[in-house]
Formats: sequence, structure tokens, C-alpha cells
Amino acid sequence: MTSLFCRHNRMTAKCPICSKEMEAELRAKAPPRPAGVRRAPAAPRSRRRTATPRAGGVVTRRLSRAQDDGYRNQLVPGLRATADAERLAAALAFAAERLEPPGPYDAVAAEPDPEQATWLAFLLALAGPGDPERQDEIAAAAPRFEDGEVPEQLAEHARAVVAYRQWAKRAGSQAAGFGGEPDWSPRRRFARVFDRLALPGLGRAPRFELLATLGAAGLYELESDMLHFSVEDDATTQAAKRALLSGDKMLLERRARELADACALPLAALDRGLAVWDDPGAEIDSAEDLPAALRSALALQ
Repeated sequence: MTSLFCRHNRMTAKCPICSKEMEAELRAKAPPRPAGVRRAPAAPRSRRRTATPRAGGVVTRRLSRAQDDGYRNQLVPGLRATADAERLAAALAFAAERLEPPGPYDAVAAEPDPEQATWLAFLLALAGPGDPERQDEIAAAAPRFEDGEVPEQLAEHARAVVAYRQWAKRAGSQAAGFGGEPDWSPRRRFARVFDRLALPGLGRAPRFELLATLGAAGLYELESDMLHFSVEDDATTQAAKRALLSGDKMLLERRARELADACALPLAALDRGLAVWDDPGAEIDSAEDLPAALRSALALQ
């Protein structure tokens, strides 16, 4: 089977380099089919779910209209098709694995200087897991926090970068800002810092990705007990509305916690998992070795 992911660790159809090559090949063989991208770990490790299909596995694609086959589950009241449930299970498993130590970005975990590791995590979160090529460029360049410059890869996010640096300066350091009070629990620390990072140009998605990354890398004791759904209607919020069938943020938070608990997954996994599940073109490796709790919660055979 042809690999769905290119040499740049992203879906071939969305890679600015490889998509052109694939387009030419498809035109020569058959009409092109819709495809998309999801972020795979920059350096896949053997313990993680592979980004490309494996023997015995299948690849699920989100259809524009999944056929209602009678599937019903109170944990995901918005789903009406088994195919959607299978796809969600695969997306959640992938998202949970990327948050296992040392986290989704090897460069962050490998950096010995906590301040520099925190800075790199911020830049990668700002670029976003949906843009692995830009993330790779940032990791390779390894911009130093003390340089005080806006990386050229993030020039359009200069406002957010400047605001973040000012926030860190007011706190005394990045570590002080993320550490907060010594008596804070990991959950309280996540919530308090998430709120404090509501800076100009820094939306919900990069803030959540940043804190989840820092927690997974072990840089700070951070654990989310909320998804902090946004009025901005980012990808995760939109996906939650569809899968959990509500526009009320409090109800969405409760249903998200119930889903995570039933699946025996960290709540933070739903952030990336829901977004990937609802990406119309994303292709996800859905091998048959999904955790038993995940299969049971979603009533999958």
C-alpha cells in the first residue's frame, strides 16, 4: 500500500512540495480524490501508533455525509454512523499517544535549558500541529529566547510573539509565568495559566497546544480538566459541537469529560483528536489494536 504520508511527515496531498508530485501522478492514472493532512509526530517512535497504515489496519476518511446506519451512543449523540465512530476512535488514540511523555515534539523534550524549551514549545504551538513543515523549520532554526526576535516563519504572528514576551517579562521569566503559585495543583495551574495567556493574537488552539506540550514534556506540572471551548469556533470547538451535539459550552465540557473518562483517555487528547476527526480530508491510521476501553465506550466491535 502506498504511504499516505510524505517524507516531510505530513499528508502528501497537503504537503506544498509532494502534493504537486502526487497531483501529476493522479492525473496520469485516475481522477484526483479529495485528501487532507493531519499532524504526525516529527520523529515517529516505535511505541506510538504509526502515521502510515500498517498490515491489518485500515485508513478511515471522513465522508462529507456518512450514511446513517443506526449507530447511536449517548457519549457522542451527534454521531449517526459506525464509520464516524471508528474514525473518532482512531483520532482519539492518535491524539492520546502524542501526549505521552516526552510529548509531541522531540526538540522540546531534548532541549536542556527550560527557558529555551518553553520558548520552542510556544513557537511550535503558534505554528500549529497542522503545519508540520513550518514547525520543522522552526525546530531546525532553534530561535533563542534571549535574542528577542520574531522568527521569520512566524512573521504574521508578530503581535502574539511580542505579547507573549511581554507576559514572560512581567512574570519574571517564562518558568515563573508557567509555574504560578507553588500550592497550585496541576489542574488549577493549567486553568490559571490558560486564562493568563489570553493575549492579543493568541487564540484558544495555540494556548491549549502549548500547555499540553509543556505538561507532556514534563517541564511543568500541567493537567487539563477542561477543553476551554471558545467562542472563536476553532476546529476543536466546531468538532465538539458536531460530535457532542450542543452549542452550550458548559454542556460541551461535561460531555467531553464523560467521553474522556469512558474511553480512559486524558481529557487533553480530545483537543487534537476532535479536530483531526472533523477535518474533511484528514486520513487516520485506524489499526485494530485500539485500547479496549476506547472500543467499549464507542461500542465498536
